[in-house]
Amino acid sequence: MILTAAGHSGPRPRQEPTVPTIDSTTTQKIVPTLWFDDRAEEAAQFYVDLFGGSILNVSRYGDGGPGKAGSAMTVDFELVGQRFTGLNGGPHFQFTEAISLAVSCADQEEVDRYWDALTADGGAESQCAWCKDRFGLSWQIVPIRLMELMSDPDPEKSGRVMQAMLQMRKIVVADLEAAYAG
Repeated sequence: MILTAAGHSGPRPRQEPTVPTIDSTTTQKIVPTLWFDDRAEEAAQFYVDLFGGSILNVSRYGDGGPGKAGSAMTVDFELVGQRFTGLNGGPHFQFTEAISLAVSCADQEEVDRYWDALTADGGAESQCAWCKDRFGLSWQIVPIRLMELMSDPDPEKSGRVMQAMLQMRKIVVADLEAAYAG
């Protein structure tokens, strides 16, 4: 209840619910959606903490489900200028290696930091710069130097680099450089 200018009480003015607006001129045209069973919010926070970025919005399930009321339905987040949406859609679909996120790394220190974080706590190493994080999402942690060495016009040098890389799980730049040198 509010008081009018004359001091009389009257009904509260109706307030429209605030709904976020989307600016179509600055919205990313294509936004990858990552399907999680029920850990989208946890995954988004992990990725933001690791790569830098922010959680942009969290939409929550209401009483009508299908998720538990109050739990995250979608999580919009940004990593290094790239928007993603995490969806808690239940156990119907799992990640596979058919989709992966490739991370270009400036040096070995960056490779080590990302690789170690992504493979920790239930993540898994794979071959040739590929790994999975604890949520099952596949990543490629690739030093820029690998692509430079493999692009050498000398087929013997680039071939040695390729053979060295094929023996690795996490890429070790010093070993690539040694293979390149022969």
